[in-house]
Amino acid sequence: MKGLPTLKDLQGSFSRKKLRGKWELPTISARTESEWGLNCFASFYFCKEITMYKNFTDTSEIHIRCDTPERLVSKGCQVNFIDFPVSKVITHKNKPLSEGPQENNSDVTQISPQKLTVLLRPGNEETIQINVRQTEDYPVDLYYLMDLSASMLDDLNTIKELGSTLSKEMSKLTSNFQLGFGSFVEKSVSPFIKTVPDEIENPCRGFRDDCVPAFGYRHILSLTNDSERFNEIVKKQKISANIDTPEAGFDAIMQAAVCKEKIGWRNRSLHLLVFVTDADSHFGMDSKLAGIVIPNDGECHLDHNNEYSMSAFLEYPTVGQLIDKIVQNNILVIFAVTEKQIHLYENYADLIPGANVGLLQQDSGNVLQLIINAYKAIRSEIELEMLGDTDGLNLAFTAICTDGTVFPHQKKCSHVKVGEAVTFNVTLSLSACEKNRRNIIIRPVGLSEALEIEIQPECSCNCQKEADANSSMCNGSGSLECGVCACNPGYMGPQCTCGENDSPSSDSCRSSPEQSSCSGRGDCYCGQCVCHLSAYGHIYGPYCECDNFSCVRFRGLICGGNGDCDCSECICHSGWTGEYCNCTTDTEACISDDGTICNGRGECICGKCVCSNPGISGSTCEKYTTYVDPCSSKRSCVECYLATNDQSQEECTEKCKLVDVTISSKEGRMKDKSVQCLLQGENECVTTFVMEDDEQGKTTIHSIMQNDCPQPPNIPMIMLGVSIAIFLIGVVLLCIWKLFISFQDRKEVAKFEAERSKARWQTGTNPLYRGSTTTFKNVTYKHKEMQMGSATDLY
Repeated sequence: MKGLPTLKDLQGSFSRKKLRGKWELPTISARTESEWGLNCFASFYFCKEITMYKNFTDTSEIHIRCDTPERLVSKGCQVNFIDFPVSKVITHKNKPLSEGPQENNSDVTQISPQKLTVLLRPGNEETIQINVRQTEDYPVDLYYLMDLSASMLDDLNTIKELGSTLSKEMSKLTSNFQLGFGSFVEKSVSPFIKTVPDEIENPCRGFRDDCVPAFGYRHILSLTNDSERFNEIVKKQKISANIDTPEAGFDAIMQAAVCKEKIGWRNRSLHLLVFVTDADSHFGMDSKLAGIVIPNDGECHLDHNNEYSMSAFLEYPTVGQLIDKIVQNNILVIFAVTEKQIHLYENYADLIPGANVGLLQQDSGNVLQLIINAYKAIRSEIELEMLGDTDGLNLAFTAICTDGTVFPHQKKCSHVKVGEAVTFNVTLSLSACEKNRRNIIIRPVGLSEALEIEIQPECSCNCQKEADANSSMCNGSGSLECGVCACNPGYMGPQCTCGENDSPSSDSCRSSPEQSSCSGRGDCYCGQCVCHLSAYGHIYGPYCECDNFSCVRFRGLICGGNGDCDCSECICHSGWTGEYCNCTTDTEACISDDGTICNGRGECICGKCVCSNPGISGSTCEKYTTYVDPCSSKRSCVECYLATNDQSQEECTEKCKLVDVTISSKEGRMKDKSVQCLLQGENECVTTFVMEDDEQGKTTIHSIMQNDCPQPPNIPMIMLGVSIAIFLIGVVLLCIWKLFISFQDRKEVAKFEAERSKARWQTGTNPLYRGSTTTFKNVTYKHKEMQMGSATDLY
């Protein structure tokens, strides 16, 4: 028989949850006393001792049973009555990892263990170890999915002998290799293709005569080990064409992944899908351009001709849908794309587990080496992936790779040789108690073997199994579970004394007639208040009038983190005081080197020295000025005396007492002990006074005078001077402008006179002038005149 657990044992099995240095009480949503215990089990210890409290069923004390082990013991609960279930792992299947090549693939084990059940306590953590080793000579299924749009013509000619060469190269890596072929172009609807009948029949019309009509996806050759059959099929293929640049590649990948039987994917093999294209792929809602609005259902739709029959009816798959189906069917995608598209498909590969991207030459001349390199890269990495219900479940991975290097927060090992084993530590935890079990699967990317884990939240204690049915302490109407009553149906109350149909008066649940029932923070059952549960803390009291979270805060902490909130009032811990419990009573920081408090020059307030004398500073008031001007120290007294019109005489007397000085109105004579003082005030007035000490050491000030005060500016004269200055400046500028214009005019006249003196014509004639009258001579008229003269002579 095992001995009773000690407090140390309980502490060792408890995963503590702290919030800002304090215990974080669990958030409880239940309303009954028995549910208090159930929710307490989720994060804390529970005291099941019946006699722990005099009134063990008092609803205001139920919460006290749920606490840390130290506090429960300090409250009087015996250690053997403290209940706290612990997390544990139950192994159901753990076959050792396979070593070396295996003749029967059904017996291959590449992950260990294979099946576990984890009893997980919220707030606790459990770590499981997973070992993975890739088996040598593992079967490989490779499906070659090719873009057959017109731009891929040279690529199609290049791969006509790919089957033979690829099979030959892969035989060096595995003895069990199968090869298949499929192709895609585009959805055969507008606007993705031309819908003119002649264009549909031959979409390459104008530059080729042997194009086939466009199609979405066509499965041509199921997986086979006959490489010659692959070559024959490829040689028979013809290209097609479409309008836009993106193709229906994701449609094709989706069908190739989900049509498992028609493609011929084997259960225990490495599934490689080589995707060859020189263009982007449509996805998601791109198909709405063609009026296709039905979402992709992720199902197989290959008809009797092995063509995608729903291409014109279903949308392109989204990237998320594609990832789900690729992971679900263990497909490893190898994107063989041209240089223009490589960055785009690298982004896709970052989202798809196990995906690789290779740079394809324009004519696919390097596709063989690309596939070999991608296969080797896949086999050199081991990465874990998770499937199932992981919401609310915290998983932390640590990878321990072949060289023993530990990589925290990683679930991937690189540069692993086939046959080498790697280890992953997986830490699981739940943040809250759950009613339902959950199942998750952890497996290496690309492998069919997996670890199945069933997670059972451990939210109950052993004391619930030891319930006393129809206990007398529960009025015979309920079970005593873990020290509290769980009432039978139809009964309620702390001791199950009330029926659900009873309607007792709620007056006993009010502190005064004008108050609401249970202060509005609880329900009245059987004449007693059952306080509501709050995520902020505990509500309690006979009328639910108290709580432990409505106190003042300092720096965001209730009671400054140095006290307990009791009924909205801070109860400071020992050594702390003040309304916010933020003032320490410890004086150690105020003790000076000589052992006195603040060197006798101040008081220790809240653990810090507050120096009382002027000019003294320092953490223990140890610093003081080496010289104090006797005149400047009396400034406040003298200035108050000069301003007696504005301030009362009593106020000046108080100010002078502070500096130990007395004002005398008598004019005294300068003595040897007198000090002539001169001060300049804020108004730049100079104040002079005489300060002298008598035989008793008292200081007296007299002969106070204020002179040399600057006169205020004469505003009218300033304005007049400015106006005259502006006027004079204007006149000067006007004269300068006039002189400049006159100078310019004289210069122009001189220039004109010089040009005129050089003229070759008479000064009275302008050679450019033309008169308005033009004279012509009539030669005929002169001849007639001569004839008339001759006739006259005859007579």
